[in-house]
Amino acid sequence: MIQKTFAALGFFSFSFMVSQPAAAFCGFYVAKAEASLFNNASQVVLARHDNKTVITMSNDYQGELTEFAMVVPVPEVLKKEQIHIANQKDIDHLDAYTAPRLVEYFDKNPCNPPPLYEQRALIGGGAKTKESAPLPRSAKQLGVTIEASYTVGEYDILILSAKESGGLVTWLEANDYKIPKNAGDVLESYIKQDTKFFVAKVNLEEQAKAGFTKLRPLSMAFETPKFMLPIRLGTVNANGPQDLIIYTLSPKGRVETTNYRTVKLPTGQELPPYIKTEFKPFYKDMFATSVNKEDMKAVFLEYAWDMSWCDPCAADPLSKKQLVELGAFWELAKETNTPPNRRVRLGNNLKTYVTRLHVRYTGEKFPDDLRFQDTGNRENFQSRYVLRHPYGGNDECAAMDNYRKRVQDRREKEMVTLAGLTGWDMDTIRPKGKLPFKPVDTPKPNPQLPWYKRIWGD
Repeated sequence: MIQKTFAALGFFSFSFMVSQPAAAFCGFYVAKAEASLFNNASQVVLARHDNKTVITMSNDYQGELTEFAMVVPVPEVLKKEQIHIANQKDIDHLDAYTAPRLVEYFDKNPCNPPPLYEQRALIGGGAKTKESAPLPRSAKQLGVTIEASYTVGEYDILILSAKESGGLVTWLEANDYKIPKNAGDVLESYIKQDTKFFVAKVNLEEQAKAGFTKLRPLSMAFETPKFMLPIRLGTVNANGPQDLIIYTLSPKGRVETTNYRTVKLPTGQELPPYIKTEFKPFYKDMFATSVNKEDMKAVFLEYAWDMSWCDPCAADPLSKKQLVELGAFWELAKETNTPPNRRVRLGNNLKTYVTRLHVRYTGEKFPDDLRFQDTGNRENFQSRYVLRHPYGGNDECAAMDNYRKRVQDRREKEMVTLAGLTGWDMDTIRPKGKLPFKPVDTPKPNPQLPWYKRIWGD
């Protein structure tokens, strides 16, 4: 029950890089690394502006729904109207739009070079709610107050407060919530901050009426001066590191963590073209290597971009309706107040800036909840990896040998880069990274010739 949910919703539940210029990219998008690439990766959409916060949690729970429950620390007693059933398709769309991506170029025929201008370009619904069943009677004796009780869609929801963790743990266990052994200490730290607890279980009767086979995301809206995300409860009974992908929505700009380092992932590196068919294992191993280099003590930036446009686009930007559904209430305003000289590529005229953060964590490496700041920085960034396909034609000209020699040098650098990013063995990389043409032999001196001819030739 709760134990399984901790693994699925661990963020809450007990749940050489340089920024790329905003010029046209000129490449072709060919693949992306979405959240589903990582086993049991939790996803959160965090929309925030002026202390108003909307958090949407994607529930990827697998198993008997009778064993599902979720406990989320919240700063206040939420009303029914502050709880909402979100659309998983909107989160999937946001995931696709912000996903790390692979792009490719194709070399032109060196015997027929492109015009100068091309060469320069290459350089550069809320568900209906009803009151739930009568509340348990033992709560008061244990110092637990049931502040509110709702049924929202397929979820039965309680908002709890407690005087001490022991009573809260006892009440939860008495009501068939299985709590990990060491949860009490973490719960106590939240209780001392006067935190409330959002507790949700599946109402099987309501789910059957609605006809849904999968749990839909839950959203909650509240106001708090604290810009943070509670993750410590998710580490109590975890079997190992957990992955969490956070999509922040803000009208101001990029969001970063303040109590952990925010590190840009490697981007813009050129890789051997065979990675087109191995992009997913490449990205998983590249991310793991980056995590190890930072000793699992950093939060990684995968994407930061203005929602009005993208380049290259792994998916279309979200619509204003989708953004509002995910909590971007500022998009409701009639006037968008677009900053001067801002280039709106797709005509959406949106004000939202999205940041995608990816963290792999354990309780030991991340002993504190994540705290954030809105930097106001609107400089775009994306995790992007480049393939350059050599020209493979049979044309021959004075420039061809020089071109092939340059491609040999480039391919060697690509393979070395790949090994450095992933830790893969060069003996495995080299056979896959072979060139489509015979390597150009570098002339070697003939030792049988007189020494002066070996210097100057015939």
